[in-house]
Amino acid sequence: MATRTTSSSSVLLILVLILTFPIWFAVGAAAIGVVAGLFGAAIGVIGAIFGVFIALITLPFKLIFGWGDWGWHGFPHVHFNGCIFLAIVIIAALMVRSRSKR
Repeated sequence: MATRTTSSSSVLLILVLILTFPIWFAVGAAAIGVVAGLFGAAIGVIGAIFGVFIALITLPFKLIFGWGDWGWHGFPHVHFNGCIFLAIVIIAALMVRSRSKR
């Protein structure tokens, strides 16, 4: 009699595993998808931070020398020299400073 109980419980266990396999498979696939998504998000954040640092390093050169002016800009397109802008800022600062001394 003990063999029949073990055999019927094994059959019941196999039947439950077969019927619930799609659920366990979906749970496992979802867990793998979440881990992969978090890993991809972490790489994206690291790439964005790297891009911000590169932009901060290159910003003064673009402002002063006008580097990095690529692409289509539409009409009208006006080129602006950063050296002229820097000279205007210095002249304005000197004018404000000389007026405040009077």
